[in-house]
Amino acid sequence: MQTSSIHQQEPICALATAPGIGAIAVIRLSGEGAIELVSRHFRGKDLTQAGSHTVHFGTLRTQDTIIDEVLVTVFRTPRSFTKEDAVEISCHGSDYIIRQILKLLVRGGARIARPGEFTQRAFLNGQFDLVQAEAVADLIAADSEASHRTALTQLRGGFSKKLQALREELIHFASLVELELDFGEEDVEFAQRDDLRQLIHNLQMTIAPLIESFDYGNALKDGVPVAIIGSPNVGKSTLLNALLNEEKAIVTEIAGTTRDVIEDTLVLEGLKFRFIDTAGIRETVDIVESMGIERSRKAMEKADVVLLLFDSEFTYQEIALLARGLPEEKKVIWVQNKVDIHDPLHLNHETALISAHSQTGLETLKKAIISKVRHQVGTDTVVTNARHYEHLVKTSAALDEVLEGLDAGVTGDFLAQDIRLALYHLGEITGTIVSDDLLANIFSKFCIGK
Repeated sequence: MQTSSIHQQEPICALATAPGIGAIAVIRLSGEGAIELVSRHFRGKDLTQAGSHTVHFGTLRTQDTIIDEVLVTVFRTPRSFTKEDAVEISCHGSDYIIRQILKLLVRGGARIARPGEFTQRAFLNGQFDLVQAEAVADLIAADSEASHRTALTQLRGGFSKKLQALREELIHFASLVELELDFGEEDVEFAQRDDLRQLIHNLQMTIAPLIESFDYGNALKDGVPVAIIGSPNVGKSTLLNALLNEEKAIVTEIAGTTRDVIEDTLVLEGLKFRFIDTAGIRETVDIVESMGIERSRKAMEKADVVLLLFDSEFTYQEIALLARGLPEEKKVIWVQNKVDIHDPLHLNHETALISAHSQTGLETLKKAIISKVRHQVGTDTVVTNARHYEHLVKTSAALDEVLEGLDAGVTGDFLAQDIRLALYHLGEITGTIVSDDLLANIFSKFCIGK
C-alpha cells in the first residue's frame, strides 16, 4: 500500500549504468545515512553540509589509498527519486573501480540493491503510483518514437489520471450504496439507481477503448507484425532484405528455399515494425516445406498487416487464393513485384507496384504500411501492460454485474459487492491496493540499479 509518509530505509547501492567498460559509470546509493556514508570516504567538500541537487568533485579513498577521482551528486529527502537521502557517484567506467567503490559502500553499511528496488522505494514513498513505476521500465526499453511516447505519457500520469477519475466517481456511489445498508430497515435510497446506471455506462465507454487498445499497445512495444505472404520464388526474401537493407534471408532461384519463419524489426516514422518472411504457399509433398507453409499460415493470422506479394505470372484467382481464410478486417496490402520486368496487372484492389530486386517503389510501400496503422496512433492513452489489461477486463466484467443487478432490482448489499470488486481491480492497476507478492513480481523484472 502506498503511503504519504517518507520512510528512510537501510542504504542500498548498485551500478545504475549498463555493465561493461565505458568512459563513465554511475553508482547509486539511497537510504538512511547514505550521504554520511559517502562523505566518510570522500575528499572534497563536506557532503553532510552540501545542499540537495548539488554536484561536487573530489576523490574517493579507502584509508589513504585513492580509488578514483569522482563527481558526487547529493539529493536530500524528499527531493530525490526515492524520496530518501540519495547519492550518485560518477566514476571512470573501469570494472575494477566499480567493484572497489561498491565494496567500500558495502563495508560502510550499505547492501547491494535488488532488481528494481530504487523504483520500488519511490513507489512505496508515494513518488508515483504503480502504473508510473512500471512505465519507468518501459521508458528504458523504448526503442521507437511511438513506444517512447506511450511510456512517457504513462510515466507522467496520463493513464493513472484516467483510472483515478473513474475510481473516484465509483467510490462516491459506492459510499452512498454502503450508507443505504446502515439504514436498511428504513427503506431509504441515497444512490439514485438511474444515476448509477448512467455512471456505469459512462465508465464502460471509457474502459472499452482502453481494453481494445491493448493489442495495438502490445505491438508498439514488440513491433507491429507485418507478414510477407506469397507463392514460392515471388521475391518475399528479396523484399525482406531490401526493406531491412541487409542480407537477412537466403535468396536463390530454387523454389521453397525459405522453410521457416524469418523476421527482423525496422522503425518507420517512429513506429516499430516486425517484418516476417514466410515459406512460399503452395501444394507440396515435402514434409519440411509443408511445416514451413503451416507456419506461414499462422504468421498470416497473427500479423497486424499482411503484404500479399505476387507478380504478373499469377492469375487473379491464384493471387486471391493466397488470402484464403483471412478475415475481412485484416489489413492487407496487395503488392506486385518485378514491375521492372513485367507490366502491372489490372486488379480490383489498390496495388503497390515494386521491384524488390532493383529496390524501386519501396518508399511508396513503406508509406502504405505506415498508413495501415497510423490511424491507431493518437494522443489517447494506450494500454501496453498485460497486467493492466487483465484488471481492466475484470473491472468491466464487475461493472456488467452491477448493470445486471440494477436490471434485476437486486438489493444494495449485492450491488455494493460488485462495485467493491470493480474498485478492487482498478486499485490493483494503480497500486492503491497491492500485495507484497505483486510488488516483488513487478520489480524483479527491473534491472539492478533501477
